[in-house]
Amino acid sequence: MIDKHFNPANDGAQMSFDGRMSYADYLRLDLILTAQHVRSSSPDELLFIIQHQTSELWMKLAISEINAATLAIAEGHHPQASKMLARTARIFEQLNSAWDVLRTMTPSEYAAMRPSLGQSSGFQSWQYRMIEYLVGNRNAAMLAPHAHVPEVMAELEAVLARPSLYDTAIQSLAKAGFDIGDDAQRKDFRTTREANPKVVEAWAQVYRDPSRHWTQYELAEKLVDFEDYFRRWRFNHVTTVERVIGFKRGTGGTSGVSYLRRMLDVVLFPELWSVRTAL
Repeated sequence: MIDKHFNPANDGAQMSFDGRMSYADYLRLDLILTAQHVRSSSPDELLFIIQHQTSELWMKLAISEINAATLAIAEGHHPQASKMLARTARIFEQLNSAWDVLRTMTPSEYAAMRPSLGQSSGFQSWQYRMIEYLVGNRNAAMLAPHAHVPEVMAELEAVLARPSLYDTAIQSLAKAGFDIGDDAQRKDFRTTREANPKVVEAWAQVYRDPSRHWTQYELAEKLVDFEDYFRRWRFNHVTTVERVIGFKRGTGGTSGVSYLRRMLDVVLFPELWSVRTAL
């Protein structure tokens, strides 16, 4: 039976925080919980803001994990990289779930608050852009929406100057003795690399004998796991937008659903998907 008068202090719980760090202090909840500034009278705007703010927080963690995984692969620490990539996939599982909440907003509810967005759009998320650049989808034209923030531009340019997650994974194949063709001499990382038949064959060798090439096999599957969740995130984005605004243009000026559908065709790790046909 539960004691309704139980005092946690009697069990050792700290109850006084005068001059000491509390839960709210540690998490800076004073900043986080006061960062939602609605601009309309619509009660649904708070949902819209919180969904996007929490998504940006998950993206911040994803960026940290992808950077760490890339470094771990480059240094040959594959078990650690596998753990980081597994966590990144789970992060995108959380990002996928966020769309389920946003989809509770009806077209009429969104229409009531949409004017408050002005020209702002998720299309302008620099953290999302950084994730794409970090994993290998590198379109320098997408720097333009961030040109007004020099600090962000500097970070994105720095990412474009170095090998992506997938570049590093391919280089690890070469270090393990696999022939990766022209990718072995790649120096310019600012553009999205072209699919390479030599890399397909290298991954095919890995998949034909997993026990012999377990390190590369596990890495390949962790990368595919991540892209699987990433694709689901993009698909859920398209579905949510179509459900809420139909085929209207996006607030940021894109064609909306039509633009997002084109993004579904972007493949991050092409050889890891085509190798399945080659086996």
